[in-house]
Amino acid sequence: MYAKVFQYKFPSITEAKVAASFCSDNLGKQITKFNFQSLNIMIGKEGDLSIFIKFNTIDKLKKFENESNQFIEDLKKTFVFKENQYAGVFVYNYESEATSAQIKMTEPV
Repeated sequence: MYAKVFQYKFPSITEAKVAASFCSDNLGKQITKFNFQSLNIMIGKEGDLSIFIKFNTIDKLKKFENESNQFIEDLKKTFVFKENQYAGVFVYNYESEATSAQIKMTEPV
């Protein structure tokens, strides 16, 4: 599993919330185009914003990196922040599925 990680530091949590909304809207629209395996956007209480995008193949990650420049430029034009980003490989990843294995039986009326 491959990932693209964006880490942003905003002056306040208020700005991070607005930027998170912008990122959610923009990146959410790209899920099918780039075939994201998953997209996670997190806000920290000190104005931190972290974005994790997972891909099944390196080719999908590279395609996203090549075409995601406009998203980053729009973010830079709109907000003031410090930035760190990198591509990496997940060494260990665990996610439980959000399903219920419980079967509820009811008696017929």
